[in-house]
Amino acid sequence: MFQLSKAERDEVVTNCDHLKQLKYSTVMPRAFTEHGVLMLGSLLNSDTAIQTSLLVVRAFVKLRALLSSHTELAAKLTELEQRTTNNDQAITELVDAVRRLIQAPAGNTRPIGFTAPI
Repeated sequence: MFQLSKAERDEVVTNCDHLKQLKYSTVMPRAFTEHGVLMLGSLLNSDTAIQTSLLVVRAFVKLRALLSSHTELAAKLTELEQRTTNNDQAITELVDAVRRLIQAPAGNTRPIGFTAPI
């Protein structure tokens, strides 16, 4: 169990509408870590305490799984962005090459046809 800092408390109040009144509290709230919940559950022997500690631990497990899936998603997005950037560069080079082929070559061109001497 640990005590939240003022910045952490403000973030919790901002993200959780049901904790609006905590904003005006002069006492900083306390929070449990996953291990703290396990320790508390092992000390308290009532059915309610055991069920509550199990629910909190399951919430921590789901939170960890959710965070890991977002990490994987972020990595995949970065990879996709890199592939798109590489393809954009290849397309740009291709367009430049086509433009060079379309342009008429400048240089020594002589007129076509026969000119009679005067």
